[in-house]
Amino acid sequence: MFPLGGIVLVIIAFYLFSSIKILSEYERGVIFRLGRLLDQPKGPGLILVFAPLDRMVRVDLRQIAFDVPPQDVITRDNVTLKVNAVVFLRVIDPRLAVVEVTNYQYQTQQFALTTLRSVLGEVELDELLAHRDKINLRLQSILDQHTAPWGVKVANVEVKQVDLAESMMRAMAKQAEAEREKRSKIIHAEGEFSAAQRLVDAAHLLQTEPASIQLRYLQTLTEIGVEKNTTVVFPVPIDLLSGIQRFTGNLQKTVTADSDTGAKSGA
Repeated sequence: MFPLGGIVLVIIAFYLFSSIKILSEYERGVIFRLGRLLDQPKGPGLILVFAPLDRMVRVDLRQIAFDVPPQDVITRDNVTLKVNAVVFLRVIDPRLAVVEVTNYQYQTQQFALTTLRSVLGEVELDELLAHRDKINLRLQSILDQHTAPWGVKVANVEVKQVDLAESMMRAMAKQAEAEREKRSKIIHAEGEFSAAQRLVDAAHLLQTEPASIQLRYLQTLTEIGVEKNTTVVFPVPIDLLSGIQRFTGNLQKTVTADSDTGAKSGA
């Protein structure tokens, strides 16, 4: 038979041993003593929790990421699409995360669902595709305002995937093709305009020095001769052709006048 004192000591030692709790570096213990919340959470390391007077709730301080399920969203320009997102959060105040809300992860997810639909319903499709960073910041700001009273910080919100209908994807492809064709025509027209302007400037410059056009003719012949072509194209000045044409016309008029005079004399 063990003495009564020894049994008491064994019970006390067992009680103290069971009261020892070890918390990791990323954990904090929120202690309720007789149902009342203690001022400061305990941990990390070795702590004592004297049950049944004390009750401890472990809180993880690491950043948590969870997916927002795909939501059917109608944008401001009446485009139907499916959008899902990912939310990154972490606990800043363990006491508030335990006392102020039943399950902060679930509640944050529900807020993310409604906020995602409401925010994307206020923007157009082009803005969603082109300015996703701006929308992410707006979502993060709204969620952070809701979770701040719980001691939870929403670090970031990312719109992960946007699923469009097949008809809308074809329409966007046609729009992009038309836009590129428009740019191509504009660039081509600007090139033609620049070339025409340069030709006008060159013509004015050559007109100031008549001998320069002859040098240009000789340079063209040199370029043709380098290629060892069997056909040589010799450029003839248009002024020369005009002079020949005028001379031929005057000669024809003179011959016609002489013929008419000879015919009258014979009569």
